[in-house]
Amino acid sequence: MVVQAKVETLFDAVGGLPTLRRVHKLFYDKIYAHPVLQQFFAGHSQEAIENRQTQFMGEKMGGRVFYPGREPKIAHRAMYITAEHFAMRQQLLREAMQEAGVPADLQERWLKLDAAFKPVIVKDSVAAFYRTSWRFEKRVFAFKPPSV
Repeated sequence: MVVQAKVETLFDAVGGLPTLRRVHKLFYDKIYAHPVLQQFFAGHSQEAIENRQTQFMGEKMGGRVFYPGREPKIAHRAMYITAEHFAMRQQLLREAMQEAGVPADLQERWLKLDAAFKPVIVKDSVAAFYRTSWRFEKRVFAFKPPSV
């Protein structure tokens, strides 16, 4: 009889839903206060966004969590997100994980998983962004205020 050891998922390693909720609360507090990134969330409930991100990452980290939302490519299709925006976001996520006490090795694993979605979220150029049209969706751009 062969006994296989259970492989711990990233979800379990970071501490499951309580840790994801804590990190995402800290993270979105930072996002909603950020002079550039907050522009992507205007008119959206922070609590709802936190809950969706927690479900999404919980599922992607291997937890028994159901994410009922849209995949990143669809959810972000009308947002002009640049590599610079994505880097800002990753920095705020790192800060939130540090504040929540996530160990450094698990932060790296989490950020690597998060970065796997960069190719479907980040837009190469405004021209490419405008090649696709959506009849009933407002396009969202986030600009740096003059003081940033």
